Amino acid sequence: MMSSLWSDIAELTNHLGLAWWVEIKTSFPTCTYFFGPFLRRKQAESAVSGYVEDLKAEQAKNIVTHIQRCKPTQLTNCHLDDSQSVERLELQG
Repeated sequence: MMSSLWSDIAELTNHLGLAWWVEIKTSFPTCTYFFGPFLRRKQAESAVSGYVEDLKAEQAKNIVTHIQRCKPTQLTNCHLDDSQSVERLELQG
C-alpha cells in the first residue's frame, strides 16, 4: 500500500516537472537515457551506480551522469551509425 502511494506521489511530482531524474549519456552507443522519477535527489544519487554498472556490462563507452529536475519526453534517445548495432542498445531490465 505504501509503495503504491509513493509511486503515485512520484508520478504527480513528475507531472508537475518537480521530480528528480538521472540522465546518462554514452558515446557508444550514442545515447541519452533517463531513469526516474525520484522524489528526492538522494534517491537518484543512490541509484546512479546501478545504472552505470548495467551500461558498463553492455559495454557502453564514455558514460556521463547528471541528476536534474526535469520532465523527459523520451526515456531513451539513441543515434546509431554504421558501427553501432541495435543489439547493443538492449538493456536487461
